[in-house]
Amino acid sequence: MGSILIKTDIPGPKSLEWMARRQAAVPRGPYHATPIFIERAEGAVLEDVDGNRYLDFAGGIGVMNVGHAAPAVVTAVKAQAERFLHACFSVTPYSGYVRLAEKLNQLTPGDFAKKTLFVNSGAEGVENAVKIARAATGRPAILCFEDAFHGRTLLTLSLTSKIHPYKDSFGPFAPEVYRVPYAYCYRCSYSLAYPECHLFCVRHLEDTFQRVVQAERVAAVVVEPILGEGGFVVPPAEYFGVLEEICRKHNILIVADEVQTGFGRTGTLFASEQFGFVPDLLVSAKSMAGGLPLAAITGRAQIMDRPAVGGLGGTFGGNPVACAAALAVMEIFEKENLLERSRQIGRRFQERASRWAKDYALIGDCRGLGAMQALELVSDRASRQPAKEETSAVAEYCFKHGLITITAGTYGNVIRTLMPLVITDEQLEEGMEILEAAISQVSSAKSPRQAARE
Repeated sequence: MGSILIKTDIPGPKSLEWMARRQAAVPRGPYHATPIFIERAEGAVLEDVDGNRYLDFAGGIGVMNVGHAAPAVVTAVKAQAERFLHACFSVTPYSGYVRLAEKLNQLTPGDFAKKTLFVNSGAEGVENAVKIARAATGRPAILCFEDAFHGRTLLTLSLTSKIHPYKDSFGPFAPEVYRVPYAYCYRCSYSLAYPECHLFCVRHLEDTFQRVVQAERVAAVVVEPILGEGGFVVPPAEYFGVLEEICRKHNILIVADEVQTGFGRTGTLFASEQFGFVPDLLVSAKSMAGGLPLAAITGRAQIMDRPAVGGLGGTFGGNPVACAAALAVMEIFEKENLLERSRQIGRRFQERASRWAKDYALIGDCRGLGAMQALELVSDRASRQPAKEETSAVAEYCFKHGLITITAGTYGNVIRTLMPLVITDEQLEEGMEILEAAISQVSSAKSPRQAARE
């Protein structure tokens, strides 16, 4: 499949037809980043029902790190489907589940005995990690962070920070969930500046234990090593060392939500490796199974074993076809050196983005690790006023010119990159050219009053 090819107006007539049918058949709640209906995909390229082709910088929200329709994944899926599609691990176990668990126990951070449970989604993974942490500690409370996103179930919505649209009208939420500021240095909750702040945000946890919830009631801290939906916020390098020290002091477990950061997105298999901390429980999902629904909770064996027999499980958790796909994904990472490729993509993007930041006042901050990169857009650099409308305009320009992007951030003003790691250099450059053109177009469309303020 070739790269960008635009044959019709965007959206095309067939996409418009399908959108009309969607509006009649599907509730309004599910959001669409684009009005485009996809027919097929390969590598880093999508083709819609009208025959238009796009470069994919969204990856199904970070699911396609090994690329769309990766041949090894397709082969593994076909082979398993011919043997059996479903059996339920709770009824008649199968070897694929065990082999994949053994692999994750080996690959996740920590030099200790581990065990792995499989479920269907990232939200299920986080929810089960909380269950396991509570069973292991006998404590009810959970600490989470501002600007975090952990899912859309009742418990994970309770952990999620962003109100609109995720939490609006869905309360009341689960009790014993306490939220503290994250190390969002560009928008520090305490109006401090790093490094002069001496990591006040994380050290302030000790005060939280005095004023909000006592440490001896807290089972776990649930944390994304890099905020995902919150805007790809990267904390200072030493942040997790301090967090881990505080948690160990109070016998609080650390749950790393690596649903979006995992499987090579940041240049290591898991982002926690780069920060040098070892979570007690690690949740992975998204790109683990090459496009099939699968999530995992991997943790210290003695912690994972605390729930009683029958206390964990689910009908579809660890589906045999998804497990086969995930084992193929592991082989692809090893054979194609996708971790190094992730780091290469990150370096190339950062090089371009740093130039854009000098040329366009619309860009307030550039940040990321590996191929997990972001641009935070602001209408005024001095006040750092979020440029939500401009961010939407950038995304619209992109998809109308053949590049699929998605936004992020509590204020909806972040462009994030989740392109498949198999993207070619030529495709990457072509995509970045379109993104720069979008930023330039939106910047030049600002009002004279906005320009004067800058």
